[in-house]
Amino acid sequence: MFPKIPYGESNFKTLMTEGYVYIDKTAYIPQLEEAGKYLFLLRPRRFGKSLFLSMLWHYYDVVYRNEFEVLFETLYIGQHPTPLRNSYQVLFMDFSGIDTNGGHDAVFQRVNAKVETYLHGFLGRYDYPDDYRQRIGQQPDPAAKMQQFFTLLDGQKVLLLIDEYDHFANSILADDLKLFQRIMGKGGFVRSFYEVLKTATLTGVLDRLFVTGVTPVMLDSMTSGFNIGQNLSLHEDFNEAIGFTEAEVVTLLQPLAEHCQLELAQLLDDTRLWYNGYRFNLRAENSVYNANMLLYFVKNFDRKRCEYPEPMLDENIASDYGKIMGMFSIGNRDENFAVLDELINAGEVQAAQRRKFEFDKGFDRDDFISLLAYMGFITLERKALAGEVFVIPNYAIREFYFHYFKVELERRNQFSIPNHELRLAVEQLALHANMQPLITQLERVMQLLSNHDALKMDEKHLKVILLTLIYQTQIYFIHSEREMGRHYPDILLLERNPLKIPYQHLIELKYCKKGDKPAGWEAKRQEGINQVHGYLQLPEVAALRDLAAWVLVTDGESVGVERVR
Repeated sequence: MFPKIPYGESNFKTLMTEGYVYIDKTAYIPQLEEAGKYLFLLRPRRFGKSLFLSMLWHYYDVVYRNEFEVLFETLYIGQHPTPLRNSYQVLFMDFSGIDTNGGHDAVFQRVNAKVETYLHGFLGRYDYPDDYRQRIGQQPDPAAKMQQFFTLLDGQKVLLLIDEYDHFANSILADDLKLFQRIMGKGGFVRSFYEVLKTATLTGVLDRLFVTGVTPVMLDSMTSGFNIGQNLSLHEDFNEAIGFTEAEVVTLLQPLAEHCQLELAQLLDDTRLWYNGYRFNLRAENSVYNANMLLYFVKNFDRKRCEYPEPMLDENIASDYGKIMGMFSIGNRDENFAVLDELINAGEVQAAQRRKFEFDKGFDRDDFISLLAYMGFITLERKALAGEVFVIPNYAIREFYFHYFKVELERRNQFSIPNHELRLAVEQLALHANMQPLITQLERVMQLLSNHDALKMDEKHLKVILLTLIYQTQIYFIHSEREMGRHYPDILLLERNPLKIPYQHLIELKYCKKGDKPAGWEAKRQEGINQVHGYLQLPEVAALRDLAAWVLVTDGESVGVERVR
């Protein structure tokens, strides 16, 4: 009997009382208490933040005092409770799900209504007089409502938990920078809201605050009004607080390996490539997995046939990250596209990482790259003299980049690349080792780009175009310049579990300047053939089943194709 997998479930009590597996993160409670009273911890979307917040809620809320043993006895904190256990009335707020259409007044009304709803819920939960609700309801804005709330609770000590503090702000920022500045800046209702929170800490009513979100886009606004908070997001000690370490992932994968008689090492290799790779401090010992992506894999693993989920990434997550791609329009879109181009060509970018953003001073390359890191589209790799080096964390995120790169190519050059034709072309490659339909699509795109003079034509960029076309399908696991015995084949298209396909492929791409034809073309062709023969001698390549090997030579408009094996 497999334990229940809590994919999409973020209520801690439900997990602990209804037989779900829970990865114990309660050892971080004493560390958080020691770190300070007013804390911020940011992580990418769908990373496990809401469950972490729910765990804190159930630990600190006086309402759950009599359920402490049931909820926590098997966990670290059950054996090592702190004096603050079950000692607070907890005010919880979640700022996701706010419609940001309609301008300032519409957003204001929605935020105002949400704040009032949470305050009323608190008052009912702890049996405060009914007239408290009326007094709060009479206040005109979120700050005034909070001020009235803290006045009514004078003498109490409240723990405030805020989930997705920046969710609606990120949406506004992607659409309308001026509206963002009006709402978040000086005199804006968001800054006023946090100014009231600061005052409540001085009177002692707001005793502790813990905030989660994705980006620090509001921290400049918040710290202007609430300048006593500590941002733990980039702290080494909290690198693994949210998300899964590989040791934790083993506990989830082990039952699958035993049930299906699979090698645990293979399951780890595959999930590591797809979902791991996040590091929030360069000194941190371990990288972490996106928790929700990994839970999706385990929950949807076909235990009857012992096959991987199809697709490997939940469509809800894909849709979520697709919306976040709107962030690429912030600031100078051409400069942002250059960062994207550098990432998928060189595999890394360098920047000085921002801890907060000051949009009134502009939005530059360092800001944009830092924003990508907070959103989980890139992650820390190493330190350089001029800043930090960031890379794409895993295969799931790499797919997003190539999907978005296609969108940007189409937008910038005013043409379309039909996905259904690409799927049919790659299907022909997979089933019949027929390269020509894909070459036809590649030539069409190159000619359109050449006509628009929008892309520097060289081997590196042409390879990116080819990869972009192939990434629009879900047929192959795609490797670009994968290291194999100190050699680096341009493209490997490998079987993608659970698909079973007749042909895998190795592709070597060569670029020949138009002025160098025909002698240069022939030289490039022969160079490619020699390289492919060398790759085929490598044990790792020789072990690949049903491998077709190709040399493609192009001048940026036409492509010559030769199958070597």
